[in-house]
Amino acid sequence: MAVFQGAGVAIVTPFKANGEVDYEKFAELLEFQIKNGTDAIIVCGTTGEASTLSHEEHLDVIRYCVEKVAGRIPVVAGTGSNCTETAVYLSSEAEKLGADAVLLVTPYYNKATQKGLFQHFKAVADSIKIPAILYNVPSRTGCNIEPETVVKLCTEVENIVGVKEASGNISQVVKLMALADGKVDLYSGNDDQIVPLLAMGGKGVISVLSNVAPKETHEMCEKFFAGDVEGSCRLQTKSVELCNALFCEVNPIPVKKALNLMGMGAGSLRMPLTEMDESNVPKLEKAMKNFGIL
Repeated sequence: MAVFQGAGVAIVTPFKANGEVDYEKFAELLEFQIKNGTDAIIVCGTTGEASTLSHEEHLDVIRYCVEKVAGRIPVVAGTGSNCTETAVYLSSEAEKLGADAVLLVTPYYNKATQKGLFQHFKAVADSIKIPAILYNVPSRTGCNIEPETVVKLCTEVENIVGVKEASGNISQVVKLMALADGKVDLYSGNDDQIVPLLAMGGKGVISVLSNVAPKETHEMCEKFFAGDVEGSCRLQTKSVELCNALFCEVNPIPVKKALNLMGMGAGSLRMPLTEMDESNVPKLEKAMKNFGIL
């Protein structure tokens, strides 16, 4: 059984003005997601600025998320690293804290070979009993998990169950699913490609868009699974302008700005990320108004 089906939110980590994690606002964001039908919380991922959290903060945010969600929907903890030992540590601790699964990003900067990727992910997965979802995002890591490697991992390592595919390469996804033989749970990592990946047998999306439009992102998946492909496609095409605006600067700069415009109090970003360029704000506001969330 898949860790979840539908729309999982890659949730932001809100910060106070002094840079500390704002747990009060985080609780509000979690409740907003659950109230609006989100199917899973993905905490401490790219959108959650995990790369700027200390190990202590990282685990505290996971702990708090698990406690607040309280089993209502699955919590998937981002625990990947370019250091295998660190990924093992974070994954083991996340399991102890009650996470339902982990999300393991491809090692960044090191640029491992496919053999190295296999050994890295196997070592991390072997250190835990909960499911692991791979995260392929070569635009950020400089490293691509080839379809053959994904299938080998999902076939030979019992608790590696699927992949968040954010390569943007539809041909690669088609090849992956042709090789998968039902062994790979596929999640879209690109909000503008949710329906295309569902059409290839995907289980859902791990979404930035869901931060600001959880109900609509959930419904996009729900309609597809219910056989209303036309309705699902309408939501996908309606979201294109907003998706583009949410990625007009590097994620999570625009989505945090969007949440702040909605009065959700996502706070600031941690360096080296900086506030959204003022010239891009009107574009974001227009897209949000056109989508009906501002």
